[in-house]
Amino acid sequence: MRGDVCDATTAYDGHGLSAADRRPRVGIANDVVGVLAGRNNSDTKQDRRSIRRVEALMIIRMTVTVSAMFIPVHDPDAALGFYRDALGLEVRNDVASGGFRWVTVGAPGQDLDIVLSQPHGGRSQAEGDALLSLVMQGSLQAAILRSDDLDTTFEKVRASGAEVLQEPASQPWGVRDCAFRDPSGNLVRIAQA
Repeated sequence: MRGDVCDATTAYDGHGLSAADRRPRVGIANDVVGVLAGRNNSDTKQDRRSIRRVEALMIIRMTVTVSAMFIPVHDPDAALGFYRDALGLEVRNDVASGGFRWVTVGAPGQDLDIVLSQPHGGRSQAEGDALLSLVMQGSLQAAILRSDDLDTTFEKVRASGAEVLQEPASQPWGVRDCAFRDPSGNLVRIAQA
């Protein structure tokens, strides 16, 4: 616990903690527990420092995970042919509103949603046009996916008619991967898991 508190308060530097506050101290866990449990009713500087340490630790220990990502596509049905049929992602939701669709797909067993959304859905005409232009030029990288069998995945996606940008190859940065364009022009890389 002592090391955790020291690390947390060091990371929280500049937010009201002095160098003395960041110094590890024997028994700090007992002090903090005592202050929080109300066993020490005095309002001393040490009590306030202990509480700040706990607050800093609570802030730093917060967990953030990726829940969803959006990939702009000009034709949801064509995108499904790529993401569902060729890549094997499952459809989790398909919502239509105002003439636009948002199709949510994801890998079975993975709690991450990929929302295939039309560029003009929820945007002004000018913003939608600008995004669509970038998509159609192939200027956006949609995703980097992983496969436990890259060669088989590559052949399945190639057989779907997707544009091949790179066949499976070992990269200088240590991965073996391939690359395609989805039907909208987005760059999708697939790496060996």
